[in-house]
Amino acid sequence: MLEISTRKVAQVAMMARELNRAEGELRAFIDRMSEDEQAELVAIMWIGRESFFAEDLAEAIATARSEASTPCADYLIGTPHLADHLENGLDALGISAEDVENDLM
Repeated sequence: MLEISTRKVAQVAMMARELNRAEGELRAFIDRMSEDEQAELVAIMWIGRESFFAEDLAEAIATARSEASTPCADYLIGTPHLADHLENGLDALGISAEDVENDLM
């Protein structure tokens, strides 16, 4: 279903919670992702903030690709409540964000 691994999404959410100390690390992590992974990450965030529904994932990904006008890391880091939106997006897609994050610890 998704090219981006749920582990990567969970890592971004965890780093976003520590933004004041991990912004450089988060930015580098996002910048190393493929364009497809970045578009999916943005789409998951949009689903989590209820800009799209989970069943509209493909449309959200296509929109993220077509509307990308700033670097993905800049866009995501500038999004309030990024970690919450990513976790809510995973949950909406039927993936337990909590389970994935616990596996990372």
